[in-house]
Amino acid sequence: MARHLRVEFPGAIYHVAIRMLGDWKKEENLLFEDDADRERFLSRLADRVEQYHIRLYLYCLLTNHVRLVFETSEGNCSKFMQSLSTAYTVYFNLRHGRHGHLLDGRYKAKLVDGDDYLLSLSRCVHLNPVRVGAMKDRLIEGQVRILL
Repeated sequence: MARHLRVEFPGAIYHVAIRMLGDWKKEENLLFEDDADRERFLSRLADRVEQYHIRLYLYCLLTNHVRLVFETSEGNCSKFMQSLSTAYTVYFNLRHGRHGHLLDGRYKAKLVDGDDYLLSLSRCVHLNPVRVGAMKDRLIEGQVRILL
């Protein structure tokens, strides 16, 4: 079955997720082994945002995946994501002595339609780290207190 074509146009806002290859429950399948990896990803992200004229609204780095919300001024989501994921994969494989794919298939991209959806998406992306791991069983007040 053929893949669906991505809808791309200037001014489009996307909610994008990229995931680490393999079983996300296994600790050896980490997209970011340490802070150096996170810093390199953010550096590559900043470079690509500037290069492709992207307006980055939100991002969240978790151990096994990344979530981004951004606007493309030139309708170039695919080129931006290809460049970003390739640059980070090459870096990660060289640094950690591995080869092959790092990310699980194509990135997932959904068009953001309207301000209400963008607002709820902002909450979702920002609270994503709170809702996983050791903090997921705490009441929301306890989660917020820890983050502050």
